[in-house]
Amino acid sequence: MRDRLDSICEQVRRHALSPYCETPVPRLVVATQCAPTSEIATVYEPVTCLILQGTKQVAIGDQVLRYDASSYFVASLDLPAVGRVVEATPDKPYVAAALRLDRAALADLIASMDPAGIGHAPPGDLAGFAVASVTEELVEAWAGLLGLLDRPDDVAMLAPMREREILYRLLQGPLGAQLCAIAQEDSRLSRVRRAILWMHEHFDKMLPTATLAEIAGMSVASFHRHFKAATAMSPLQFQKTLRLLAARRLLAGGSETSRAAYSVGYESASQFSREYARAFGLPPSRDAERLRGAAQVEAAAAWG
Repeated sequence: MRDRLDSICEQVRRHALSPYCETPVPRLVVATQCAPTSEIATVYEPVTCLILQGTKQVAIGDQVLRYDASSYFVASLDLPAVGRVVEATPDKPYVAAALRLDRAALADLIASMDPAGIGHAPPGDLAGFAVASVTEELVEAWAGLLGLLDRPDDVAMLAPMREREILYRLLQGPLGAQLCAIAQEDSRLSRVRRAILWMHEHFDKMLPTATLAEIAGMSVASFHRHFKAATAMSPLQFQKTLRLLAARRLLAGGSETSRAAYSVGYESASQFSREYARAFGLPPSRDAERLRGAAQVEAAAAWG
């Protein structure tokens, strides 16, 4: 399987013209890095990532995952995360591909599958992210989709089928139950997702846990437990992280520190600066200067 990954890696490198590259294939991104990166905080979209060469580390809440070409990553929720490339050199760069997950395509595929063919989750609450061992079947499915980068005229006709094959292999694997749950409107994970989407849209306002639990259709105690299981953080930690990430984007775009703080819901600029420095390692103004000079590197290092 390593030889197959190497050949796919060489193909992807021909199309990774920048550290972070949106491709002509819908929802498909490829990335490459020639050196390890610093920790990059961002919000992951629902995504699956296959590393073809190198090693990546991602921290979500209090969980830290490390994965390479022997494994793949899935995030089924919109999650604040801190990612970094940990193994990459000019001779052997980090090379990866990521596919944003289409819930409608997942739901349609699940409806046509035998439930016995979908991977089962261990007992307990489902997490919204995980790493699992890659298989030859999954690699071949990825090879089919990535092969379209050399045949752009075939993308419109063949990409939906190739994407469907990747989703099918993911559903068959150990993370199938996680993906199945997020595609089902009334699952606990989808209920948590409803609250998360509300938090993304209203991060600048105080959102009591009781309000979020009502949005999710759960009791407060049940919501808190399922939310922590899905995101590895409490609702309050999640909201604070969203605020700080939104402020970081404003600062990178040229906003002043105090204006960014008030825009995301902070009432005290000094409290904002303290919490920002704890989260990102630098005061807001210094971090903004660094961000403006490293946009593409940040993008490539950040996602799944």
